[in-house]
Amino acid sequence: MTLDPQPLAPALAAAEKAGWTTLRVDLGGVHGKAELLRRWGAALDVPAWFGGNWDALADALTDLSWLPAAPGRLLVVTSWSSYAGARPGEWATLGEVLEGAAEYWRDAEEGALAVLVAEPGAAAGPPQDGPLPGEPPVGGSGTPRPSGR
Repeated sequence: MTLDPQPLAPALAAAEKAGWTTLRVDLGGVHGKAELLRRWGAALDVPAWFGGNWDALADALTDLSWLPAAPGRLLVVTSWSSYAGARPGEWATLGEVLEGAAEYWRDAEEGALAVLVAEPGAAAGPPQDGPLPGEPPVGGSGTPRPSGR
């Protein structure tokens, strides 16, 4: 896992080569929890049962059975920094949900999940001395690993 924003191109290329499904979540313009959860629901193309709360997002991320079969899934989160800076508590909760989903899939018999937090065009994140409230929540390995979790 990494907490540093990662460049998109290497991870997207590795995911495509491995036959993974790539799902993008653009958080640009998101100002609150309800809109954040709607964006995640739309990106994941969730079923009607999606309740639009943290528990429903966690359930959706550990199910994904409605998506086409794939050896793995790469979730790419972009334009996150404004939301993270404005809503650090909710950003931290999202991080916990994503971390739980990544852990679930790491232990699963089939499939894999990686979460990549990136800013389009950014090669690296802001200078850091340690975890800050505005840091991205989860990063997978930066590059999906098709043979492992």
